[in-house]
Amino acid sequence: MYSEERQSLSDVTYMMEESLAGVPRAVLSVSPQKWLTEGDPVTLICEVNGSSTGWTFSWFTVTVSGSRNDYDLLSDSSRGAGGKHTVSSADLKHTGVYVCRAERDKTAVYTTYSNTQPLWVTGVSPPVSLIISPSRTQHFTSVSLSLSCEDQSNSDGWTVRRYTDSGRLEDCSSSVWGSQTGSTCTIRSTVPSDTGVYWCQSESGEHYHPVNITVHFGVILESPVHPVTERDNLTLRCLYKYTTVSNLSADFYKDGSLIQNQTTEMIIPTVSKSHEGFYYCKHPERGESPKSWISVRGSHSDSQISVLYHTQFCTGN
Repeated sequence: MYSEERQSLSDVTYMMEESLAGVPRAVLSVSPQKWLTEGDPVTLICEVNGSSTGWTFSWFTVTVSGSRNDYDLLSDSSRGAGGKHTVSSADLKHTGVYVCRAERDKTAVYTTYSNTQPLWVTGVSPPVSLIISPSRTQHFTSVSLSLSCEDQSNSDGWTVRRYTDSGRLEDCSSSVWGSQTGSTCTIRSTVPSDTGVYWCQSESGEHYHPVNITVHFGVILESPVHPVTERDNLTLRCLYKYTTVSNLSADFYKDGSLIQNQTTEMIIPTVSKSHEGFYYCKHPERGESPKSWISVRGSHSDSQISVLYHTQFCTGN
């Protein structure tokens, strides 16, 4: 899928510095969304000053090389006009972090490399699971967190990779933020900057099971890591680290509206499509948890629910 053309992050920094002196800037966006299920269509859109006219485009994935990031040119990059790179049917292999760059026809004027845009593709039955302990997607600060890649035949040859909210792509096996033994990554003491998307990466470049993890100081929402299925039940709890009883009696909200008040856990006995939305909990004294996006898809008979999470801290939005 990739060519041999590669650009280091130091070159990218140089290009960004040049942009301050008037070098055109490329901006990358994703349509319709960055979280996808296998088979969904997706389009990467590259623009220069709000337009794609008069430019040809190249598309890259961000890769990890030791402690630095490199850019690999997509071998199926069209390098054509129009500023769009479309995948008609997303595959697990399309999970990754992307950038674009443009060149003006006949003048050899290049833009900066664009901002990064990730794509996360979840499978109906992924061959590898990312097992998180404690088993939830929101976590307290200053605690130990374990992430393990497990498949049915062989648990060796996998590393845990992450893309943080700061836009950094990192491997657990070659980083200072965690340590890896076998296919298990351990974060000894979590900090808010550990917030991001984590997934399992094979030695051959396959990637599976992206999960959005939030690290927060204060109240958190406990919700399941792995997909639940339509018509199953869903249990949400509000947790606080600095109390003798971690379960708080709190109010639970969906899309900003109160749906249950002053309870230690909220149970949805039969999940349906109508339960999609942003969920969070709020305690009158301890504060409010980050928000989790819960997406309901499929049923017992034909597919599964994908539970995706989007971190939003207590900004009142």
